Amino acid sequence: MDLLRFITAGSVDDGKSTLIGRLLYDSKNILVDQLEALEKQTKNKDAGPIDLALLTDGLRAEREQGITIDVAYRYFSTPKRKFIIADAPGHVQYTRNMITGASNANLIIILVDARQGVVEQTRRHSIIASLLKIPHVVVAVNKMDLVEYSQDIYNNILIDYAEVARQLGLKDVTYIPISALNGDNIVDKSVSIPWYDGKPLLEMLEEVETDQDINLEDPRFQVQLVIRPQTSDLHDYRGYAGKVISGIYRKGDKVAVLPSGIETEISKLEVSGVEAEEVFAPQSVTIHLKDDIDISRGDSIVSVNNQPRVANELDVVLCWLDEKPLQPGNKYYLQHNSRLVRAVVRNVEYKLDVNTLQQLPVDSGVKLNEVVKATIKVASPLVYDPYSSIQGTGSAILIDETSNNTVAALLLQ
Repeated sequence: MDLLRFITAGSVDDGKSTLIGRLLYDSKNILVDQLEALEKQTKNKDAGPIDLALLTDGLRAEREQGITIDVAYRYFSTPKRKFIIADAPGHVQYTRNMITGASNANLIIILVDARQGVVEQTRRHSIIASLLKIPHVVVAVNKMDLVEYSQDIYNNILIDYAEVARQLGLKDVTYIPISALNGDNIVDKSVSIPWYDGKPLLEMLEEVETDQDINLEDPRFQVQLVIRPQTSDLHDYRGYAGKVISGIYRKGDKVAVLPSGIETEISKLEVSGVEAEEVFAPQSVTIHLKDDIDISRGDSIVSVNNQPRVANELDVVLCWLDEKPLQPGNKYYLQHNSRLVRAVVRNVEYKLDVNTLQQLPVDSGVKLNEVVKATIKVASPLVYDPYSSIQGTGSAILIDETSNNTVAALLLQ
C-alpha cells in the first residue's frame, strides 16, 4: 500500500495536535484503551468532552503546558493509503525539531489561525518547507468556527499566503478551511462551510500524487553492506546491498564506482533474494558487478554517463541543532547516508534570516536554530548532488566527535 509522510506546522495554539487527533479519531484509528485513557486525561484537565491534542502531546511537559515540544510521530491507515504524521513544535526555540521532522516529508500541512491570519511563524515554516524542497503544501485555515465560517476572512488569508508562496517558489499549494475542534472538513465535508467546493483534508491526503516526486532520471546507489557469505554453496557470491536513492538500474548497465572512479558492468540484480532485470528508487536491492573491485560501505555505484559531484570541499546550508555554538575550525564527523568521514567547518559566510531570507553577517559563533551558509572540508572525497537536484544524495548531518550528538543538518549546494 502507498505511504505518505506528512508534517503539521504552524504557530503555537494553531491546533496542530488537535488536527492530528481529529484525523485519528474520525478515521477510527484510535484503539478503545487509548480512547479511555484520553477521556481520563481530559477530565483531569477540564478540557471539555475530549481533548484530542493529548494523542500527540506525549511528554509530561507538553501535557502540563498544553504545547508541543518534541516532534511526535503517529501512524495510521485508511483503505487507500498508509500515513506517517510528524507533529512539529510551534515555538521558535524548537525550530530545529521542525526541520528534523520535515526532512523526509512528502507534504506539509501549515495551519493558520483564521483569527490571526498569516503570521511570522507561518512564514518561517514556509521558508523551511521551501529550503527542504517539500513538494506538496496544504494551507489549512483552522478555527473557522471562531470567525463564523466567514468566506471573506478565508479569502483574505488565501491572498496573503499566495504572495508568500510566490516569493518562496512553492508550487503545489492547496487551501482548505477547517475546524479541527469540531471536525469540519477533516474527514467529511462540512455542512457549515457550503461555499467551499474542494475536498476534505483526509480525502486530499489519500489522493495526492507522490509518484512524480521520485527521481527516476539520475541513477544513484550507495553501498550499505558488502555481502560475502564465503560458504561452500556461495563461495563466489559478492553482492552490494543498499537502497536505490534515485533512478533506474538494469542488468548490463555500464557503471562507475565512486569515489575511486573504476568502471565496470552490472552482472546481476536482486530484490529480496529474487533476481530482477531492473530495479528502481526507492527499492532496497543487491547489485552484483562483473569485475572484482575493492568496494566498501559508503561507496557509490552510478551510471557512467550520469555522474554526481565528487569533492573534498563542500558548500552547504547548515542548520545548527546544538546548544553549544558552532565555531569555524571545529572538527566533526559528517554522515552522508552510509558514508562517515571526518570533517572540519572551514568558514561561515553569512546567516540566513528565516523570516525574510535576508543574508546577515555572523558576528560570533552560530547559535542553536540558526541557518547559515558555510564551507566544510572533508578528509576523504564525498560523492553527492546538490540538494535542489537529488535530496537523497544532497543532505547530510554533522556529529560531535566526543558526545556523538547530531549537531547540524546540512543541505549540500
